[in-house]
Amino acid sequence: MTQDQKNIIWHDHPINRVSREILHGHQGIVLWFTGLSGSGKSTIAGSVEEKLYQIGVSSYLLDGDNLRHGLCRDLGFDKPDRYENIRRIGEVAKLMVDAGLIVLTALISPYRAERQMVREMLTEEKFLEIFVDTPFDICEARDPKGLYQKARSGAIRYFTGIHSEYQIPLQPEIRLNGEYKVSHLSEQVLEFLRSKKVLTT
Repeated sequence: MTQDQKNIIWHDHPINRVSREILHGHQGIVLWFTGLSGSGKSTIAGSVEEKLYQIGVSSYLLDGDNLRHGLCRDLGFDKPDRYENIRRIGEVAKLMVDAGLIVLTALISPYRAERQMVREMLTEEKFLEIFVDTPFDICEARDPKGLYQKARSGAIRYFTGIHSEYQIPLQPEIRLNGEYKVSHLSEQVLEFLRSKKVLTT
C-alpha cells in the first residue's frame, strides 16, 4: 500500500446491497461462465439473461469481447494482461452485485487462480462458477470467429487451447454439456438458481 492509498478511506452509505436486493426482489450474484472459445459461453449467458428479463429480474451481461472494446482495450492476451483483464472484470462484477444485480460474465478465464481470485473478491455464495464443458474438437469445428484457424496459421498468439492451456474447473457449481441445446442449458441454470433460492419465480 502506498502512502497515498493510506489516505483513501472506504465510505459506508445508508443504502446498501441488502436494501437494493429488496428493491429488485432478488439476490445479487455473479454467474461466471467459463470455457473454451466456441464452447457456447456467450450464447448460453445471453439466453439466460433473456429468460431473467422475461421474469422481471435485473441483470447485466459482461461479455469478454465487448469489454475489450472499452474497459480492457489496453490489454493484450499474454498471461499478465489476462490476469489484469480478469481482475478488472471481477471488480466491476463486484460493484454490480453490490447494486443488487444478477451479473453474468462470458469469459474464457483460462486459469483457476484467476477465477478463484474473483470468487474471493465476493463472498462464497455470491459467485457461481459455470463451466461450459464442450469438447475441444467441437469448439474448433464451430470456430464462429475464425480464431482457431488464425491461431494455427500464426496470425494470433497466446490463443487458449492452441498456445496456452485452459485449466478446467475442478468443482464448478454448474457444469453444462456444451453439446446440448442452448434452451436446455439456460433452463438448467435457472433451475439451479431457483434451487438455491436466488430466484423465487
